[in-house]
Amino acid sequence: MSAAHAENAPGRVLIKGNEAVAFGAVDAGCRCYFGYPITPQNEIPETLSWLLPENGGQFVQAESEVAASNMLLGAAACGIPAMTSSSGCGISLMQEAISYMAGSRIPGVIVNMQRGGPGLGDIGPSQGDYFQAVKGGGHGDHRNLALAPATAQECYDFMFRAFALAFRYANPVMVLGDAMVGQIKEPVRRVPPAGALRPEQIRALAADWRLEGYGARGGNAAPRLLKSVYLAEGALAERNRMLMRSYEAMRAETAWEQSDVDDAQLVVVAFGSMARIARSAIRRLRGQGHKLGLFRPVTLYPFPDEALRALAPGRRFLVIEQNIGQMVEDVRLALNGTAETRWHGVMPGLFIGAEELVDPMLQALKEK
Repeated sequence: MSAAHAENAPGRVLIKGNEAVAFGAVDAGCRCYFGYPITPQNEIPETLSWLLPENGGQFVQAESEVAASNMLLGAAACGIPAMTSSSGCGISLMQEAISYMAGSRIPGVIVNMQRGGPGLGDIGPSQGDYFQAVKGGGHGDHRNLALAPATAQECYDFMFRAFALAFRYANPVMVLGDAMVGQIKEPVRRVPPAGALRPEQIRALAADWRLEGYGARGGNAAPRLLKSVYLAEGALAERNRMLMRSYEAMRAETAWEQSDVDDAQLVVVAFGSMARIARSAIRRLRGQGHKLGLFRPVTLYPFPDEALRALAPGRRFLVIEQNIGQMVEDVRLALNGTAETRWHGVMPGLFIGAEELVDPMLQALKEK
């Protein structure tokens, strides 16, 4: 079923992960999108180009990723649930605006459907933007909340979470997918997930700071200023202390998924598309009597380090990711030497199946 027919279809609809992002965003309350085309995420702006106007929103194809990210900053500063999307090299061009948003405490949702890199790379899958998403990516000490969907349904569901988190913490939220997650076509239930905030509840979170003009708040209203420059003595230090407290509070949002870990001798740690491929390999090996389990971080920042560390006693760990070694650093920091940790990298741009992960898992089980 095409995206054009999905809007009014009852029950489940067959759509791509990219299309699910678009439907989820609008259903969550997004009313502004600014972006620039890049493969493999083009179905997001394509779908929003007709879906947003039909729902009272605005769609703008900007002249560049730099322009799109600054348009996002402007709309979000007015308290409007807004978003942009791109792939790795486009997200790189947005980093200045994302850092400004974090420093100014302006919410916004940025979707990255990763492609192979570095540089222009190719249009195949990759998880090479993990550092970019979870270590800030831009200048300064800022952090982005980062969510990693693994299915088309999660592409829909996570948009509700992304907008709620962005406005709850007045901070950018990165939704980190990849070419597999964005292009896969699966049945999706277009129903808000349990506990999702309604669009009006999300907008209400901006009532105390949004820029809306004196007229909206009365002639005696105090001025509001959203900024990221602090030149007075000690002002920037205090601002960063406040941001640190906010980042620490984000730990309450940590989320993960684990399966078959109770009897596991080896726990595979993977996120996004690699996690679902690893799960298939684990099921095959468990059917042969091997004791493996899966730990999937859902929030990449904050990273679920305590939950992972709780699995350490008596187990070994194998990190599988499609890059040359990024999340493995956070896994090793989380485990802090309490368990043996190995790593297997799938090179960016490659499409693999579960059978190609079987041997690395068996090798990690055998090695002492």
